[in-house]
Amino acid sequence: MRHIRVSAHVTGLIPSRPTAEFPHWSANMITPLRGWSMPDDDAAARAAAEEESAFSHPHVAPDVTAAYGDHPDQLIDFYAPRTDEPLVPLVVVLHGGAWRAAYDRGHITPFADCLARRGFAVANVEYRRGAALPAQGGTAPVAGRWPDTFDDVAAALDALPALVREAVPRADPRRTVLTGHSAGGHLALWAAARHVLPADSGWRTSGPALLRGVVALAPIADFAMAEKLDVCGNAALQLLGGEEKFTDRQRYADPALLLPTGIATTLVQGRTDVVVPHAVAESYAEAAAKAGEVVGLTLLEDVGHFPLIDPAADACAVVAEEIAQLAW
Repeated sequence: MRHIRVSAHVTGLIPSRPTAEFPHWSANMITPLRGWSMPDDDAAARAAAEEESAFSHPHVAPDVTAAYGDHPDQLIDFYAPRTDEPLVPLVVVLHGGAWRAAYDRGHITPFADCLARRGFAVANVEYRRGAALPAQGGTAPVAGRWPDTFDDVAAALDALPALVREAVPRADPRRTVLTGHSAGGHLALWAAARHVLPADSGWRTSGPALLRGVVALAPIADFAMAEKLDVCGNAALQLLGGEEKFTDRQRYADPALLLPTGIATTLVQGRTDVVVPHAVAESYAEAAAKAGEVVGLTLLEDVGHFPLIDPAADACAVVAEEIAQLAW
């Protein structure tokens, strides 16, 4: 696996520094990527293998589960750090699954456990997702609930400081990093941008969240680009309530319209991702640059959608390093 970092404020490619997992990484490992594509059959086969690997790990039970509301989905699972450090950074995880009901936080628990084993305290947030039946013009189960999905993420983040003091006393809330995968990557970016929401939004906060930063993994970060590419069966369109409501609600929900945030942000993206193509992350980074904000974009060659949260994959180690760079 090779990886490159693209900074939104430059046009050239700037390689990431070597990590503990890849001490011999150098610029010589990089090959030109623009214009490269994988045959459809090969891409599908690789994507299927990556998904199978990511979902093959047993779910890992949390150390503590706490409720932030009355609904059964309004829960946060906490994982204590597997180290003896007296005070450690807190990583807040928002799972993906196209905001659809079939995908809950269970599938990302191996990733949460992986971070805990690396010395982080971890909060794995559940939230209300879409209905189980097709709706709003889609052929798949509907993505998300408006406004419930956003209500829950806002409520979870607001309740987190008090909950984490009880659940994981060694977590240092002053060193909090927000991360999320796919649809959860969108929610992480959105949660970090609540202070720049329109003034009439009930989710708006008076100031930026106390975060060290955000690491968004293959995020559905730009709704216009996601719809253009039909990401996850028009999931973003469904999330906002369908075509009739999309435009009116987009300014309250689309991270690409909520810039600049003033919060350190890194996107990690597989170059061969066929679920959320890298064009979505690149579009968000370009929007940030136009707003005067530098957003890091780490592109991983020969990596698709799911290795980013697969503890068995090298890409997951890169993700952990990106989080560590912000947290420590």
